[in-house]
Amino acid sequence: MSNNSLSPVSATKRYVLLDALRGFAVLGICLANYPEFSLYTFQSEETMANMPTAEADNVLKWLMYIFIDGKFYTLFSLLFGIGFSIILSNALAKGSNGLKVFYRRMSVLIAIGFVHIAFIWSGDILMLYALLGMLLPLFRNSSDKSILTIAAIMLLMPVVVDSLCAAFGISLSAPAVRAQWYYCDKYGITEENFGYWLRDADSYKEVFQFLVQGAMVRIQEFVDGNRYFKVFGLFLIGYYIGRNKLYANINEHRQRIKKVMLYAATPAIPLSIAYAWSGMNGKPFGTPIHTLLYTLSIYPMGIVYLSGFSLLFMKHEHSIVWKLLAAPGRMALTNYIFQSVFGMFIFYGIGFGVGTHFGLIETEATAIAVYIVQMAVSMIWLHSLRFGPMEWIWRILTYGKLFRLRK
Repeated sequence: MSNNSLSPVSATKRYVLLDALRGFAVLGICLANYPEFSLYTFQSEETMANMPTAEADNVLKWLMYIFIDGKFYTLFSLLFGIGFSIILSNALAKGSNGLKVFYRRMSVLIAIGFVHIAFIWSGDILMLYALLGMLLPLFRNSSDKSILTIAAIMLLMPVVVDSLCAAFGISLSAPAVRAQWYYCDKYGITEENFGYWLRDADSYKEVFQFLVQGAMVRIQEFVDGNRYFKVFGLFLIGYYIGRNKLYANINEHRQRIKKVMLYAATPAIPLSIAYAWSGMNGKPFGTPIHTLLYTLSIYPMGIVYLSGFSLLFMKHEHSIVWKLLAAPGRMALTNYIFQSVFGMFIFYGIGFGVGTHFGLIETEATAIAVYIVQMAVSMIWLHSLRFGPMEWIWRILTYGKLFRLRK
C-alpha cells in the first residue's frame, strides 16, 4: 500500500462530542496557563498582596486549585489518548504502512512542540505528548485489563517516587536546575528581575534568552512533577476508551457513565479541597502527601468532567453549545499554539507589556476573552475551510501530500 493511499479521518467521520470536549479542554488549558503568561505566577507573595484585586485573587486561587489545576490537563491527556487510539486504529486498518504513518505523525508533532517551546513559550506539552504517544503501539495487542492495570501503576508512581526522594534526600531535577541557572547567569537573569524580565523585554532577543532558561525549568517541572508517569497513565486510559469506542455509542453506556461519575465525584470533591488547602499553605505535610492528594483528587475530578460532560451532551444533544465548543476543538492544536502567541504579545514587553500589572482576576478575564475570540475565529474559519492552519500543516507533513484546504 502506498503512502498516498493513506489519509486522515474525514469530517463526516468526526464525533461532535470529542470535538466539544477538546474545545472545553482548550478553554481550561488557557485558564490554567495564563497566570504564567501574565507573570502573576512569578511575583512574590508581597507583590500579590499589594495588588488592588488581592482579596478576590485569593478566592479565585482557591477555586482554581479545586476546579482547574491539573483537571484540564488530565482531560486533555485523556482526549489525546482517545485521539491516538483513533489515529492508530485507522493507520493499522490501512495496512503495513499504517504504523509508519503513525510514527511520522508523532515525529511532526515533536517538531511542532520543539518550535513552540524554543521560540514561543517554555510551557509546551506537545513534545512530551508525542514522545509518549509513540509508546502506545506497544499496547495494541494488550488486553483491556492489562492496559488499565498499567495505567493505574503509572498514575501511582509519582507518590512512590516522591516518597523515595524525600526519604533519601534526593533531587532528581538538580541537573536541570543547574542548567537553568547557568543560562540565567549567562544572560543576566536574576532572582530579583526574574518576575519582570519578560515585561521589560523590548526585543525578541531578550524573550528568547528567557525561553532558553525556561526550557530547563520545563524539564525540572516534568521531573519534579513526574509528568511522564502521569501523562502516560492517562494516555492508556484514553487509549482504552478509544479502542473500545465508548464515545461512539454513549447512549448505550448512560448508566455506566453515571456510575463512573458518582464513584469519581465521591473522593474528588472533598480531596480537591484538601489538595487546595495543601497547595495554598505550602505543602505543610510534605511533598509525598501533597502528591497523594493530587493523585486522589485530580484524576477523579478529570473523570467527573469527562463523564459529566458526556451526560449533558446526551441530555441536550442538539444544543448550540456543542457546536460552539466543537469549533475550537476541531482546531485544538492551532488554538493551543496561538494562545501562547496571544499571551506573548498581550503581556510581554515586545507587545502591550501589561504583564505584572494584572492580578489573577484580570488575568483569567483576559484568558476568557482570548478564548471567545478563538471560538469566533474557529467558527468563521471552519465555515469554508476543512482544517485549522496548524492541523493542515500537520497533515501535509505527515502524509507527504497537499490536502485541499477549502471545502
